[in-house]
Formats: sequence, C-alpha cells, structure tokens
Amino acid sequence: MTELYPLKFKTIFKDKIWGGNKIKTILGKDFSPLPNCGGTWEISGVKGDVSVIDNGPLKGETLSSVLEKCTIDLVGKKVYERYENEFPLLVKFIDANDDLSIQVHPNDELARQRHNSFGKTEMWYIIQADPGSTLISGFNQQVNEQMYLQKLETGKLNDILNKETAEAGDIFFLPAGRVHTIGKGLLIAEIQQTSDITYRIYDFDRVDDRGKKRELHTKAALAAIDYHVYPAYKTQYKHKQNEVVIAVECPYFTTNVLEFSQSTIRDYSQLDSFVIHTCVQGSYQIQYNHEVLAVRMGECVLIPNSLNEIKIGTTEGFKILESFVR
Repeated sequence: MTELYPLKFKTIFKDKIWGGNKIKTILGKDFSPLPNCGGTWEISGVKGDVSVIDNGPLKGETLSSVLEKCTIDLVGKKVYERYENEFPLLVKFIDANDDLSIQVHPNDELARQRHNSFGKTEMWYIIQADPGSTLISGFNQQVNEQMYLQKLETGKLNDILNKETAEAGDIFFLPAGRVHTIGKGLLIAEIQQTSDITYRIYDFDRVDDRGKKRELHTKAALAAIDYHVYPAYKTQYKHKQNEVVIAVECPYFTTNVLEFSQSTIRDYSQLDSFVIHTCVQGSYQIQYNHEVLAVRMGECVLIPNSLNEIKIGTTEGFKILESFVR
C-alpha cells in the first residue's frame, strides 16, 4: 500500500447567485467557464461532492476511497472509531459579492432524524473584507418562536438580528442553531462539520437567471433555531506572530492560527487525528520524509495521522488555519 503523505485536492467550484470574482483575483483559482464563483469546496467527503486527490502517487483517487483503505493511518484511531468511513470536516472558501440568504443549520440530533446526516457547526475566518462589510450572527435580544415568526412575517426580521462589522483576521464561531448570514464584500475560509444541510429563512426576494425565487424553509427552520441571545459573537483570540494560537475548540474540531515569519516544526504525534492546513496568507513548504510540498495562499492540505512531524519552511511568511479533531 502507498505510504501516506500530505494530500492536496482538486478544487470543486460552486456557482452561486451571490458569487463574485475574488476566488480568482485574490486566491488565484481559475473558475472558468463559470460566470462567477460563490465558493469552493477544498476538502470534502460530502456524497456527490467528494474531493479527488491532486498530487503524488494517489492522484486521481477520492478522499472516500483512501479513507476506506487507510482508515486509522489517514484520520486516527479515535476519529475512525467515531466517524468510520465518513470524513468529518468540510473546508470551503466563500466569496460573497452580495449578501447570502439568512439561514440556520440543524444540530446532530435534528439532522440525523430528518436527513440521516451530521449537523452543521462551523467557523468563519475573514480573509479579506471590503470597507464597511458586515455579517449577521445570532440575535440582538432574547427571542422566542412567536416573536421570531411575527418579525419574519412582517418583514422586520433585521430588527432582532445581531449585525457585526467584519475585518480581515476576524473569526466567528457558529454552532448549529445560530441564525446567520455572510454579508456582501467578504471573502471567508469556512471550516465545518461534513454536512450540506441549510434551512433558508429569508433570501431578500431574489430571483435566479430564470426569474425564480430560491426555496425557503420557514417551517423546517423553527425546530433548528437557537433563540437565545449571547453576550459576544465574535471569537476573541490573540494575534501573535511565531506562536501557535488556539482560536476555536468545539466537539467537532479545533482550529489554531499559525502566523509565522520564520520556519517551524510541528509535532503531531500526540494528536491521534489528521490535520488540515488552510493557507490564508503567504506561502510555505511542508518538509516531510525527505520530500517537499509547496503551499500557497488559497490552498488546503490534508496531513495524514501517520505523519507525526513536519517542518514548515518559509521565506515570505504565512498564516495557516490548522484544524484537527480532538
């Protein structure tokens, strides 16, 4: 069997009604012949959109097939016991040239019951933000279902939604159940559970190129929504150079921010998990087993559990979101 190594994947491009051009102009990914690109799926085990390896001896094989063959060597013992042949994380880049729909995702229990799927807890890292960009995360006051429906039906939903300014480097953690939307002008890296279940609450009465409005899921969303108000919605983390900074920890994933101006060594021997690098700035080289893999901004790499240590070399510096499962 082929020895595992850091894996890159072919990008899956998504044409969206609200998409723009930053996937090409900032991340350097050519999405032609699509007219625009709302986002990319970089590492995915979602049925119908499973990632295909794009480097090394396993090039052309799917993430699912390699997981079935390599099991623990790819994802780790604890992860495999928990998820078996389902890869647990999905990594995306999202370019919002217009506001996305206001939406919510179900938790594990509801998603399993309704869709035989995982729920969808996620995090956003803001790669780039046009001046004045905002997003919505949660409510700005205590809400119940009756009040929520009254605001929705009278066109005043925005009155109770929490709006946040968003700038490059900001992180937002969105547990399943939190009403949210990505606002116009934002380029985002998203790390989430493996799930493609979204309940669309409001879509600004937009129509597609055939004059049709997108489906709303008003009734389905009611049982999924967390109506509580929270004291803070933006994730507070330390912006430190040349240190590993823990940004998000939840039952589904941990994400560190690595902003380095110099080379470093990462020891993964105690993790019992795969590791995903999402490069959001700069470039670097992964050095492993006398091999070298170049990585640049806009690329994601899956480092298998069997690879215990890597050296990260750099000349220009880099910023990586480093994600794994505890």
